[in-house]
Amino acid sequence: MDNLVNQLKSTALSVGEMFTPVLKESKFKETGVLTPEEFVVAGDHLVHHCPTWQWSRAIDAKHTKEYLPENKQFLITKHVPCYRRCSQMHYDSNLEKIIKEDGDNGDAQDEWVDTHHFAPETTQKVEHADVVEKAPVSNADDDDDDDEGPPMDMDSFIASGGLEEEDPNRYIAPIAKPETQNSTSGDNIVRTRTYDLHITYDKYYQVPRLWLIGYDENKQLLKEEQMNEDFSEDHANKTITIENHPFLNIHMASIHPCRHAEVMKRLIEQLADNGKELGVHQYLLVFLKFVQAVIPTIEYDYTRSIQL
Repeated sequence: MDNLVNQLKSTALSVGEMFTPVLKESKFKETGVLTPEEFVVAGDHLVHHCPTWQWSRAIDAKHTKEYLPENKQFLITKHVPCYRRCSQMHYDSNLEKIIKEDGDNGDAQDEWVDTHHFAPETTQKVEHADVVEKAPVSNADDDDDDDEGPPMDMDSFIASGGLEEEDPNRYIAPIAKPETQNSTSGDNIVRTRTYDLHITYDKYYQVPRLWLIGYDENKQLLKEEQMNEDFSEDHANKTITIENHPFLNIHMASIHPCRHAEVMKRLIEQLADNGKELGVHQYLLVFLKFVQAVIPTIEYDYTRSIQL
């Protein structure tokens, strides 16, 4: 029954998107949403600073959205490592270190906590999965595919300062990579899951939307229950559901975008209260920061050195 309800709601949202007019006037500062043109600007900025992300075309003309450039339909990054399951994440105060950095004027110091500073590092090679064109078709077990769904865990993000500091990536803790021995060849290889991530523009909610598809250590597509092991328990089958990709003929896991504009609006207001301003071109850099709370073990964030 839950699967049927999810399918009906997904169909209803698709119909709603068809009748939703394309946003023409910028409402970024007022409501945290984007026009398609602003989405492209933000995407260009992401690609420029993070070359692991690239623009992609739709699979065919039928799936191409006329309100986006033909060669910039959605963003994609491939072979993103996921070294461990969410259940393996345990807090250890012995790994913490307080980091002090000089302020903008060189006279004051900023302090932040690196929660995995003393975690062991590895230098092993990573075996990545090859690209697989087809994904398994499945449906989420639980129904939370609407505005009543729980927000991403943003209260802690906001309370911790969010983007108050110039470098918001400091709130994303590095993840220790486990050491694994390849018993066959004797070489040191980290055999790990990998994910392909896509960012699309959701015309109905007028915000970016993140999609994921995973592969196991043997380069085989992960099943839905396996991918749920890599999602925050509070969001698997709730904020994250399996839906049809708008630009490809496949089903993928997706973080539902119903709360994205709300979170972005709060971050814009927080910055304004501190005399700072967030540019629309920075949207996706910030977006990738706050969705990390949903998929904490998927290491897609390569923006650590970027100052917003």
